[in-house]
Amino acid sequence: MTYFVSPSIAARRIALRCPPLARSAQAAAVAAAIALTSLTAHAQTSKWDAPVKDSAMVQLIRGLIQSGALAKDVGEALLAQAQTESMAAQQTQRQAAAVAAGTAAGSTNALRPAAGDVRVPYISQTVRDEIRNEIKGEVMAQAKAEGWAAPNETPEWTQRIRFEGDMRVRSESRFFAGGNSNEVVDYGAINNGNGYDVNLNTAAGFPPLLNTRQNRQNQLRARARIGVVAEISESTQAGVRLATGSDSSPVSTTQTLGGGLGKKNVWLDQAWLSHKPFDGVTVTGGRFANPFVATDMLFSSDLNLDGIALQYQKPLPSNKDLELFGTLGIIPLEYSSDNFPSRSLEKASSQVKWLLGLQAGANWKLDNHNRLRGALAYYDFRNVNGQLSTPCALYAGAETCSTDWARPAFMQKGNTLMLLRNIALNPNDPANTAQPQYFGLASKFQLLDVNMRWDTKVAGGFGLRLDANLVRNMAYDKDEMFRRANGGIINNYGANAPLIPTKADFKSGGNAYMLQATLGKPSPAARGDWNVLAGYKRIEPDAMPDGYNDSSFHMGGTNARGYYIGGSYAIDKNTWFTGRWMSTKEVYGAPYQVDMLQLEFNARF
Repeated sequence: MTYFVSPSIAARRIALRCPPLARSAQAAAVAAAIALTSLTAHAQTSKWDAPVKDSAMVQLIRGLIQSGALAKDVGEALLAQAQTESMAAQQTQRQAAAVAAGTAAGSTNALRPAAGDVRVPYISQTVRDEIRNEIKGEVMAQAKAEGWAAPNETPEWTQRIRFEGDMRVRSESRFFAGGNSNEVVDYGAINNGNGYDVNLNTAAGFPPLLNTRQNRQNQLRARARIGVVAEISESTQAGVRLATGSDSSPVSTTQTLGGGLGKKNVWLDQAWLSHKPFDGVTVTGGRFANPFVATDMLFSSDLNLDGIALQYQKPLPSNKDLELFGTLGIIPLEYSSDNFPSRSLEKASSQVKWLLGLQAGANWKLDNHNRLRGALAYYDFRNVNGQLSTPCALYAGAETCSTDWARPAFMQKGNTLMLLRNIALNPNDPANTAQPQYFGLASKFQLLDVNMRWDTKVAGGFGLRLDANLVRNMAYDKDEMFRRANGGIINNYGANAPLIPTKADFKSGGNAYMLQATLGKPSPAARGDWNVLAGYKRIEPDAMPDGYNDSSFHMGGTNARGYYIGGSYAIDKNTWFTGRWMSTKEVYGAPYQVDMLQLEFNARF
């Protein structure tokens, strides 16, 4: 009788003999290997083939048992089976050799197989190779899918996740001019508290004031950020990042050290999900890095935005050196509390502060040494300006007024402000009626932002980058601010203004600009990379909301002008030192001059 033993049949036979093993991925691999060896052993009984080395399979199974890939009892069963089939193969080989010898001697009896002999037809080497490769491919595909083919290889899903982060240690010194005004009010602190009583007859003392005269030297500060980005598919990504920070400020992740060596805070800095529905188009939602092309005069480099952003970026089909880009952002800045006012039967209607941003621009590669980038943006800050409340009788037990929600959630300094509360006076004692006030932004903000950059080569190949940024608040209107505030304007009137200033004493503006030149590598990465830079900024009080720009220049905010210089040098891969000096003063109002020195050790990974 003639048998053709296929690998799949042999594998199933072994699986039936050893059910527990057959249920595992290793069993499939071993079964296929035994079947392939069995096929090869039987097929090689031809006189044109070399003898089979049956001990190879035995050695393989013993090795699997020793490595722990096979359970001992299952392995021993397979070992016995392999030894039995090896002995059968040797017997078949001896019988085939006897038949061949009889044929050579001319004996017709030798052509007749003895009782119990098995005739195995010859299978060519080509067919055997095809079968072997087919089985190997199926087994390896299963092994790769189940993650057991290569024990030392990282699973596939981990290759779609990457970690990234950076670390900075800074020494910061602040030097204030001795002639500075010492009456710069911290309105942000007032708005975060219970208000400030502006009635001098009942006020408990001075409002919170900013330090403007006492130097602070060599304060050690640190920043650490670490994030993970997951490549869910070719079109979808997700990211989460944590960062340090002394508080929840949106414009700084720097943590001041000291504090009795207490533990430092860690905040959720980013959490976003993005998808590319079309080539060149990306939709991102959550809390993400600023998607707009901007300088830190308008948006701090540490600022992340909440909401949804739609981005487009793609080169022109007719000119690959010209790339167009655009961004649409819908950013919720603040939602009013669902329960406002908390101790009232009547709740206020929902109020939402928004930033709607639209930007378009282009990157243009002129040649190997010159690149231009230009961007035009319009930012509409909606519902952020203050509103005078309806009359509220705080003296009669009321705890809130109708527009308390209008005070900014975060502010630095510089904007023109207005009183938010229309506090009713106690008719029995109007002169001594307490008037705890909150403060809101007097101006509306609709910004036109022009951003330009030129990268070129000078002086034997050194990189030179020139940046220019111009911002104009199209909604700036002094007369409208006074009408909305009903005269309750808090502004940088100046040291010579009367005790009760008028509109004629009002000092402000709606323009800002920045110029900066950088020589060398703008972002040091390799050892020996360096740069030096110099720049100038002028930010009028109501050119932009004061809560979102760089927190170092003039200690943050608007109503600031001055120059800055700095430089960086990389001492190792992605490791560099930076030094920066800023000298700033007010644009209008009381004297406020501050110089700042920052020395930093940076690394990213």
